[in-house]
Amino acid sequence: MCNTSDRQRPDRPASGGDPGDRRLLIIRNPTAGRRGGLFVGTLHRLRALGCQIEVRETVAPGDAEAWARDSAAAGYDVVVAAGGDGTIREVINGLVGIPAAPPLAILPLGTANVLAVEIGLSSDPAALAEMIATGKGRPICLGRIRGQTGRGTVFTAMAGVGFDAHVVAGISLGLKRIIGKGAYVAEALRQLGSFRFPCYQVVADGRAYEAASVIVANGRHYAGRYVCAPAAAIAVPLLHVCLFDSGGPLAALRYMAALQTGRLEARPDYRIVPTRQVTISAPAGEPVQADGDIVAHLPVEIDVVSGALRLVMPLGGNALD
Repeated sequence: MCNTSDRQRPDRPASGGDPGDRRLLIIRNPTAGRRGGLFVGTLHRLRALGCQIEVRETVAPGDAEAWARDSAAAGYDVVVAAGGDGTIREVINGLVGIPAAPPLAILPLGTANVLAVEIGLSSDPAALAEMIATGKGRPICLGRIRGQTGRGTVFTAMAGVGFDAHVVAGISLGLKRIIGKGAYVAEALRQLGSFRFPCYQVVADGRAYEAASVIVANGRHYAGRYVCAPAAAIAVPLLHVCLFDSGGPLAALRYMAALQTGRLEARPDYRIVPTRQVTISAPAGEPVQADGDIVAHLPVEIDVVSGALRLVMPLGGNALD
């Protein structure tokens, strides 16, 4: 773990006022993406704005969650997740449920950066620093997954079972670090030849459905800038259950092409069911991904948690619509 600190004062109460008064805990995943210049540039500008900064670099799963959980007691004004969607998910799992938890800001360094796209986040270091240093946290909703163990985990963008979850489960992290999104394409092509496309049992608002794959969306975007659930919004306490009715490699290729061309919603074998709670029960043992990480196995219950987190967002974004 590498820690750097500027004018660290652990006994100082959180203020969240002017930039010079704002204490930031930046939790960085050093293996996320290849955007080191964005990180260094934003850090430089935050210091120029007078922010008091501590940077902690993760070395193992659970580090980000533990540090975020301790952030309120340590008096930080904002916790900054510097990494990809998986790093953000770890941080929010540490913040949710803590009394007087500081708001979250994100510095997008990952491969897909779905939440950054969702809120219209700039990739300009000066704009990012200004937002982190002066922006106010606004409440958003989160999805929550609970499996057989009863221990829940929350997510920001989406959860999925079926083809995409198997792609996530099979991804080579080493290849992902080298070629980024290309690793997902490579694994998707591999899965086309091996995935059996079982039938998933889904119950939403008391109605039963069957589907070849399922995405539970908390926001509009999926896998970057692709739109999976056009009516979803992270500030609205409603999940959008996306049902892919057709199975098999050819159907999967058609879905991928429709997603990339913005025509997914027009497909007759694609349905979106808005709900506050959904259960996916079978086939038992199938992996469940959330924000790009495998977090559980079927059966699971997924529901929405209203106002679970305060997120620092750019002004004028459409994430609250």
